Amino acid sequence: MSLLRSLILRGKQLPNNVWCAPLAGCSDLPFREMTARYQPGLMFCEMVKMEPLLRGDPTTHRMLDRTAAMGPIGAQLCGSKPELAGPAAKIIEDLGFDLVDLNCGCPVDKVTKDGSGSGLLKHPEKIAEIVSQMVQAVSIPVTVKIRIGWDHGTLVGPEVVELVEAAGASAITVHGRTRSQGYQGKACRTTIASCKARSRTIPVIANGDIFTAEDAVAMLQETGCDGLLLARGTMGSPWIIEEVKQLLAGGIPLPKKTPEEVRASLLDHLARIERYQAERKALLDTRRVCCYYLRELKGVKMLREAINRSPELALVYNLINQFSWEGVQVGVRSAPEEVSCESCVD
Repeated sequence: MSLLRSLILRGKQLPNNVWCAPLAGCSDLPFREMTARYQPGLMFCEMVKMEPLLRGDPTTHRMLDRTAAMGPIGAQLCGSKPELAGPAAKIIEDLGFDLVDLNCGCPVDKVTKDGSGSGLLKHPEKIAEIVSQMVQAVSIPVTVKIRIGWDHGTLVGPEVVELVEAAGASAITVHGRTRSQGYQGKACRTTIASCKARSRTIPVIANGDIFTAEDAVAMLQETGCDGLLLARGTMGSPWIIEEVKQLLAGGIPLPKKTPEEVRASLLDHLARIERYQAERKALLDTRRVCCYYLRELKGVKMLREAINRSPELALVYNLINQFSWEGVQVGVRSAPEEVSCESCVD
């Protein structure tokens, strides 16, 4: 039986159940242009905070840039004040997004210090209150992304599933780690399964440690969840979306990308960054993106180090184009070594 299926959220049909996460500091417009070609069932912009969104902050609104090819697409809100949730969600709807999500998972101190992100896991009733305000304000689906708890002494994930379902949420994504874990240890599929068991009607989307198509199949089989949220696995490997869909549908595994195919995709991504960002920001983004694309290739250490020292974009292109790709091999896909925020987690 195929594990690939469409999902319907509040009357909105999503083409498949393989979603791409809101990656803080990563899933900007160029990143989403790259992932859109592999047609995930849903993708997200980077997380935005409610207060600056309501103030009309230009930087915040630019994070919500998108193209016609990016669809269905959702926006994720971060905040802990119920009175702001409805108006912020309404802005997202008016901007034309297909869905609005509430972040209850970001573990970084600058977010949790005001009770936002995974700080909300300390107050499950407040999560329900915020969701209720959002649901009442918009006609698009409202979803929630959580971790399984603040720490292993407070695994509130199953309780939150029940609360947000009652508050009108259309789906919930569960990352199988606690806030205290950060990105350490393995995502707990058993607890994700417990969250799925508490849902009566809404889809539960599994998230955590999905770096290969085989990981995706195992996650759905072991948790019984309705779909998957890919995150770190897409960084430098946007084609993982296609690989996962192929295997979920019962097809044979797709062949690994060749080094030349990885190189071509990287250059495409860099060109999109150069068109979208100012020069200095483009250089910084380029260094980061190169590390992601090159991390699973063997024989490119010198290239990666040279790119990280490069003072200008033109030199980066020269380094890539002049590098001898003969003898480069594709290794095992793994998690990126650095992550900026939980929304960037898998």
